[in-house]
Amino acid sequence: MHPRFVRLLAVGLTAALLIGPLAVTAAAGPSKGDVDKRMLSSIEVLQEILNIPEGGVPKTLLNKCTGLIIIPHMIKAGFIVGGNRGHGIILHRLPNGGWSDPCFCTITGGSIGFQIGGQATDLLLVVNNERGFQALMGNNFKLGGQASVAGGPVGRETSAATDATLKADIYSYSRSKGLFAGISLEGAGITVDDDANTAFYGKLLDGKVLVGRQSKPYPASAQPLLTVLQPYVRKK
Repeated sequence: MHPRFVRLLAVGLTAALLIGPLAVTAAAGPSKGDVDKRMLSSIEVLQEILNIPEGGVPKTLLNKCTGLIIIPHMIKAGFIVGGNRGHGIILHRLPNGGWSDPCFCTITGGSIGFQIGGQATDLLLVVNNERGFQALMGNNFKLGGQASVAGGPVGRETSAATDATLKADIYSYSRSKGLFAGISLEGAGITVDDDANTAFYGKLLDGKVLVGRQSKPYPASAQPLLTVLQPYVRKK
């Protein structure tokens, strides 16, 4: 047997041994502890991004947005064929100006406009209008397909953050290695994570139900979300 083939076979077997247990774990679904940790990471990332002083997301955009998607620690990984994958939450602004229950989601994409290597990258997507949000909650949603997506403007008081110039359905931001900026996410897919929602709420709930309500009381581990987003609640 050719030595090069032997080496490739050894690498493949090693990868199978490493990936196999992870696949079994994924098939079993996340535990309540897993999703609580995911919730905590999402809250921390949202708070840190919203607290960026001068170069953060424009206040005008946050005050008028219809929804938010927070993806903490998205990673690029893969054997032979690489890809990007991350887990996070979706929030919807309700008719009363408040925020919905969190809905867990997954984002995947072979190429999302930037190279992150092994570096974890935090993502924030700001949904600019109801049309974009309803497209997001549809089946087989891809950014740039059913809803337009663009790298978001930065700067708390930027003149770009006006109804006259903010035309995209969704604005995207990334934070990696201390840098924060708008990025392109064309072609990345977002899906509701039913397994995570089931683990978090104790039963299977449709994602559209979750983003259309605010539980009383709000889920315990998600309570800090309401505090972080309180400045961006629309007063009726």
